[in-house]
Amino acid sequence: MPRFAANLSFLFTERPFPERFSAAAKAGFEAVEFLFPYAYPASDVRDWLEEAGLKLALFNTPVHDWEDGGRGVAALAGEEARFRAEFDLALSYADVLAPHHIHVMAGLAQGEDAAEVYERNLTWAAQHAPAQSLTIEPINADDMPGYFLADFDQAVQVIDRVSTANLGLQFDAYHAHRITGEVMGSWARCARHARHVQVAGVPGRHEPMGGQIDYPAFFRQLDAGGYTGFVGAEYHPAAGTTAGLGWRDF
Repeated sequence: MPRFAANLSFLFTERPFPERFSAAAKAGFEAVEFLFPYAYPASDVRDWLEEAGLKLALFNTPVHDWEDGGRGVAALAGEEARFRAEFDLALSYADVLAPHHIHVMAGLAQGEDAAEVYERNLTWAAQHAPAQSLTIEPINADDMPGYFLADFDQAVQVIDRVSTANLGLQFDAYHAHRITGEVMGSWARCARHARHVQVAGVPGRHEPMGGQIDYPAFFRQLDAGGYTGFVGAEYHPAAGTTAGLGWRDF
């Protein structure tokens, strides 16, 4: 049975962010994740986690220009100093919050220079924080045009070339379907690198039920292969968070 984590940047948004932790615990989640914690003091976020009895699965490296279209800088030539400063900010939060993983955002970039910068930055980050698990995530080009990492084979090649024990794959089944059209086949090819899984329905990025992805079969595949990490619920509820949580009873 998968261990589900609620993504609080997507779920329980009917409530202010601090109240989403207790709402997730009340709904039966044992863990949460979110895009960014940086708008709040790390000690406050830690208190919300502890009061709700929740584990923290994952958060992203900072993207301070998110509202202006920024999507990270790990693959941006000339932004190496900014990458290191922002990664250190993520680590300062990780020291307090103890996330299972930090997702390193690649940014909007293309070409050989971007590929070289990306691998150098990932190598530096993995060596700089050897005890912290890091993930990279392919994101489909329709949802995020221009994002550097938009292919699962590319992600596997990057992980193999960087070749550090603390860098792995963030496998989002929604993005996998949009990129490859075959979630279960993609998982079979990538599972050895996977550290974290996320789910959402196709089309619409709503609850992971019905639609074009056979999620009960995918969850059985995770169990059969011995995946023990969290499965993050990263979707937009169709009609309120609590009303749509029945998908977990697959």
